[in-house]
Amino acid sequence: MLANCEKLRPLLSGLLHGQYGQQIAGMKFFAPPIKYDNIQIPEKPKLRFMDKVPQLPSNLRAPKMQKKLKWMRGPELVHNSLVHKQYGIVATGGGRLRWGHYEMLRLTIGRKMDTSRMFAIWRVEAPWQPVTKQGQGQRMGGGKGAIDHYVTPVKSGRVIVELAGELEFVEAKKILDIVCPKLPFKAMVVSQEMLENMKAEEERLERENLNPWNFKYILQNNLGGCHRWLSPVDHKWFGKYL
Repeated sequence: MLANCEKLRPLLSGLLHGQYGQQIAGMKFFAPPIKYDNIQIPEKPKLRFMDKVPQLPSNLRAPKMQKKLKWMRGPELVHNSLVHKQYGIVATGGGRLRWGHYEMLRLTIGRKMDTSRMFAIWRVEAPWQPVTKQGQGQRMGGGKGAIDHYVTPVKSGRVIVELAGELEFVEAKKILDIVCPKLPFKAMVVSQEMLENMKAEEERLERENLNPWNFKYILQNNLGGCHRWLSPVDHKWFGKYL
């Protein structure tokens, strides 16, 4: 037995020391577990059902609207932060949510999440903007068509849905990555830390920029006669939001 230990000693010493004599093996460090003392799971943790058609009084006829592209262009200035400071889906482009997208989000997230320690909330209202459509095969004219369906316009930076509770980002990303590519606009799964880092990086780039010939300067001074082909949206957002 002692002879075997003497034979293993050089081998073990070679494993514990690297090429330059430094010690390789050592104490492992594990980060302390995250505490969820302030998390309270609501009575109904799943996403609630959204109405396909808005409820109107019986004496009111459903109004028709224009497209109002301004409701989809530009940055979201109100609902652009996470309420529970954990995880969610944020739109990176403008678009419209139909009722089918709400059902896809509700059913998929409801199936994948663990309701004993997770909960999800909506950050967008139910479909409310009417979209009209002419009947199939009709000739031009005849007035505005009948209401076909309802949508919810979304701007870039709008939080669509939040997932919170006793979970980490890896678990939330695995669930939200299933529904994120199916949305009718570009979106990404984010955490509170990611949102803070993105905001800080944007401020740093603007603060440390050394090039005065940016898009804003070129547009405001009409360099190269760019006013002839740029749209009013470019004059407002300087090429950031299309």
